[in-house]
Amino acid sequence: MSPAIQAFFDTATHTVSYLVSDPATKAAAIIDPVLDFDPKAARVTTASADRLLAAVREQGLAVHWILETHAHADHLSSADYLRAETGAKVVIGAHIRAVQQTFGDLFEAEADGRVFDRLVDEGDTLSLGVLEIGVMHTPGHTPACVTYRIGDTAFVGDTLFMPDYGTARADFPGGDATALYRSIRRILALPPETRIFVGHDYLPAGRDRFQWETTAAEQRLANIHVRDGVEEAAFVAMREARDATLAAPTLILPSLQVNIRAGALPEPSATGRVFLKLPVNAL
Repeated sequence: MSPAIQAFFDTATHTVSYLVSDPATKAAAIIDPVLDFDPKAARVTTASADRLLAAVREQGLAVHWILETHAHADHLSSADYLRAETGAKVVIGAHIRAVQQTFGDLFEAEADGRVFDRLVDEGDTLSLGVLEIGVMHTPGHTPACVTYRIGDTAFVGDTLFMPDYGTARADFPGGDATALYRSIRRILALPPETRIFVGHDYLPAGRDRFQWETTAAEQRLANIHVRDGVEEAAFVAMREARDATLAAPTLILPSLQVNIRAGALPEPSATGRVFLKLPVNAL
């Protein structure tokens, strides 16, 4: 059975968030929601999240789950805000604890798995009305990445991009190009008609329209980094060489200290102000 899917594209971070629902029961899940952040003014707003909530209200949906594919380094998550607005449970891969340890130490901040409502791992399932959300542990981009399978769809986060853009970087702490290749091959071993929804889109040369849906068959045929015939060693060499040329994401420092807290901002200081830390020369 196919879920109903609506995509919400954030032009500031090139992130795609999804509202996924069971047509029979109106049970819904939100995947990878964005909290708007202006880095020049250090201002947080909820316009992107409010668009999701407006769609939920208009369609009479009941949001049961807020699903994070991983702790994002390129945008802040609005999971905590949406949890407060809907009562939904925030879900992330169980290996988030390793990410929290790394970046909790960096920011001298405490964060553990308990800030999330549900930690999931390979083979776990969640109910979505009459549909089922299946979990695949797909590390490589980060150690905590998961793919969510719902009916004939798979939501892969940053693991895969559109075929003409390729694959995710694997140079963040805990990332691993070999693990990424093996995770991708597992995703591409899904039935060829599986609809794959990616977490970001960027416009490569020759394309002028943002896209976020492809299929396992299309990825196997045409992905510029990992199509059929690309062996593991060649992929790892390509990925590591490419990653060595990439700058850190613009929002990595604000994003990670919020996202390891399930989208919650740090506690206010004694004056009532909220501060995000910028550890100098730490990356």
